[in-house]
Amino acid sequence: MLRYITQLQNKDLSLANAMIPLGSCTMKLNATTELIPITWPEFSQIHPFAPREQTEGYAHMIRDLEEDLAAITGMDATTVQPNSGAQGEYAGLRAIRAYQTSQGQGHRNVCLVPESAHGTNPASAVMAGLKVVIVKCDAKGNLDLVDLNAKATKHADNLSAVMITYPSTFGVFEEGVLRAIEIVHVNGGQVYMDGANMNAQVGLTSPGHMGADVCHLNNHKTLAIPHGGGGPGVGPICVKKHLAPFLPGHPELVNADGTPQSSVGPVSAAPYGSAGVLPVTWSYVKLLGGRGMTEVSKTAILNANYMANRLRDHYTILYTNEKGMCAHEFILDMRPFGKSAGIQVIDIAKRLQDYGFHPPTMSWPVPNTIMIEPTESESKEELDKFCDALISIREEIREIEEGKQSHENNILVNAPHTISRVSAEEWTHPYSRQRAAYPLPYLRERKFWPSVARVDDAFGDRNLMCSCPPIETYQ
Repeated sequence: MLRYITQLQNKDLSLANAMIPLGSCTMKLNATTELIPITWPEFSQIHPFAPREQTEGYAHMIRDLEEDLAAITGMDATTVQPNSGAQGEYAGLRAIRAYQTSQGQGHRNVCLVPESAHGTNPASAVMAGLKVVIVKCDAKGNLDLVDLNAKATKHADNLSAVMITYPSTFGVFEEGVLRAIEIVHVNGGQVYMDGANMNAQVGLTSPGHMGADVCHLNNHKTLAIPHGGGGPGVGPICVKKHLAPFLPGHPELVNADGTPQSSVGPVSAAPYGSAGVLPVTWSYVKLLGGRGMTEVSKTAILNANYMANRLRDHYTILYTNEKGMCAHEFILDMRPFGKSAGIQVIDIAKRLQDYGFHPPTMSWPVPNTIMIEPTESESKEELDKFCDALISIREEIREIEEGKQSHENNILVNAPHTISRVSAEEWTHPYSRQRAAYPLPYLRERKFWPSVARVDDAFGDRNLMCSCPPIETYQ
């Protein structure tokens, strides 16, 4: 069994092999020191509904963490109950709606969402019973403040909230974010700040400092809990004082006299959500401290801008500020290569696997682009390796543009090249096996081989097959 599990593990590229530069995912180091406590039975073997007298230490850690998260975000209160960022969005919007109802403003049901927002933003708003109105962005990726003001004014009587991501999903610090918050408040709405990109904020500014009323954090991104494969996640929400009474409650969360701590229902089956992984975030915060977390944000921004500057002579960077700088991530435009070489972004993503890297986020938030987020965890050596790989791929595309490689049978459209293909007796491609498998020198010292070659992703999405045994099996 151990050998089988190890075989499966070796097929999966992880941070132990190379950087995973998924934009908007913050795939940072999950330090062993931070992970060890979740293996201790004092944390891992406690039932969510265990009697209070058996969980006093756990409760102390959770209260301590909630206070730290409130301080990090510039807010007054926190709940760690939501199990994901999307669930945090939903809980935050519910808190806004419950507060507005308590003020006799339950009719407010319009939520402004920028077109650059995460897809979960409008989905969460709809789940919270809100009508979504989309706000435009300008050519540089910033919120269109004229459009925001027009729509906030138009819907002022029914405006419930705006959902703002800072830095934006386009990888820039919204220069008009303070003005946007002011516009919404003047028109009677509350400001929800999406914390997906908090890795560029911590210690430098905060949602509360900017004037937001509620925000969520992704502990499984910004605060070092591992993520991927479906969880577990922690998406705490932090709120200003007026929203604190409307944080999600739970039958297990009661005051000393037995009355419920909140009039709002739970968003998770357990009172503290994915409590088993909270020691990871607690350790991360305590080990780094305020100065350390500030340095994390600075380094994440520095790494992204270093990579962007290395790549700008080879690719078009879609969005930057007036000084040509990005936040903690940036978007490279791959659309021109479709016309010049017949190469799509999927071909570049697959070819990156031959260079030993997990591809960045592909075709989101802009189709046929890649979004790169290096995080603070990577060394300059690793950043340079990834840049060298993308620069080398650009030269491979240039060979197709110049007719040195064919449009139909080239090194990109055939990628990735597995060890079984490279070592096969027959080789029908016009380029060498060595170039397919070892395009740069560093790969000869350490190579992570993809376990499968190209599959038709879209075909699989459009043609679902049931893998269940036939009903007769159960009779």
